[in-house]
Amino acid sequence: MTARPINTVPFETDAGVASRAAIGIVVLASDHTLEYEFQSVLPRPGVALYVSRIEMSATISPDTLRDMTGRITGNVANILPGQKLDTVAFCCTSASMAIGEDAVFDLIHADRPDAACTTPITAAFAAFKALDVKRIGLLTPYREDVNILLRDYIEARDLDVVRFDAFNEEDDNVVGRISDESVYQAALEVGRDKDVDAVFVSCTNLRFVNRIAALEAELGKPVVSSNQALSWHALRLAGIEDKTPEFGKLFAL
Repeated sequence: MTARPINTVPFETDAGVASRAAIGIVVLASDHTLEYEFQSVLPRPGVALYVSRIEMSATISPDTLRDMTGRITGNVANILPGQKLDTVAFCCTSASMAIGEDAVFDLIHADRPDAACTTPITAAFAAFKALDVKRIGLLTPYREDVNILLRDYIEARDLDVVRFDAFNEEDDNVVGRISDESVYQAALEVGRDKDVDAVFVSCTNLRFVNRIAALEAELGKPVVSSNQALSWHALRLAGIEDKTPEFGKLFAL
């Protein structure tokens, strides 16, 4: 049988799926939740998310968090090499504090010098400022030493942690399976404290972004989660100003 020729056909190119913005994220190997929640809030079409996974022990402790320091740069380099990213986010709330935000930004910029940078705690601070709140009620899944790190880091930045509740779970795979109803009820109790101006649900592995607006309506107070703040901040840094209040007061700004 005579081989038929392979025809070359013409084509055109356009801006692709990231015609408005390309956002790169470095996600913990053990995180079950971040990608799902981040994707759910993205304006479409035109905004695309590109993901790299970073090696990380499922046991969350100050030492395992800091151990990621030497791997951040390489993981950023693996996200669409040579292509423009508008924003790059390192997606671990507690590690961003254990390593330090500025150190994380330096590691990102080693590979992506022109990209805007954020982390969940960076985004949370931006959210607290945008919402004009100072007295924070915290809910985390973390064990005590990680909680102390978080509280001290926040209070060193002129915010008051006036209520602190935690699930006290160190296994990230367990954290990813904590029900959103459990998170809702725990955050509700935090927010009912009369001294709390806003609730912060800290941890990218906790499922909660789709319940935030309902909790705000019940409490009459702003509610911020790591994933909500991170996605909001990454989008705003990329110049995407779409208002989607179904994800909370923050996204209505």
